[in-house]
Amino acid sequence: MNIPNFISLARLLMVPVVVWAILDNRLGLAFWLFVGAGLSDAIDGFLARRLSCISVVGAYLDSLADKALLMCIYVTLGTEGYLPNWIVILVVSRDVLIIGGAMLYQLLSDNLKMEPLFISKINTLVQIVLAGFVLGSNGLGVAAALPINVLVWLAGATTLISGGSYVIGWSAKAASLEESQK
Repeated sequence: MNIPNFISLARLLMVPVVVWAILDNRLGLAFWLFVGAGLSDAIDGFLARRLSCISVVGAYLDSLADKALLMCIYVTLGTEGYLPNWIVILVVSRDVLIIGGAMLYQLLSDNLKMEPLFISKINTLVQIVLAGFVLGSNGLGVAAALPINVLVWLAGATTLISGGSYVIGWSAKAASLEESQK
């Protein structure tokens, strides 16, 4: 296991600790762990490129760690009443849709390439910023009600657009795959 993959694995193993911190009402700790996870994401990507050790396992592990962290944080923040249920359901449903669609496409075509859409990158950024604001405002006592409300709606909009874009893209790929098999 190379260093970037080890960092991604450490980030994945940090997920239960962040969830515990939120459930134990230690949102300041959860905020700093979340910041640490974000920094580790940047570091492992930098090291993978710098050390020329980009791998398929690393790409999947990095993506899994990111999805697990965001989904678990959203579910936990929703359960604890820090985020509205509808945004939690929307975010988790989109990720399940994307993961399910990717698995189905891989099964049918045996040719899945991990290529996130630009809107998906924007959506992930908005989701991260929202989670950070919620954790920071509640854990560090920084007043941020207005930005949080705006970010909730922005996350909802980008989640819908991103999820819809994947559905449209995979539907077109599935149709062309079906056509080529005739």
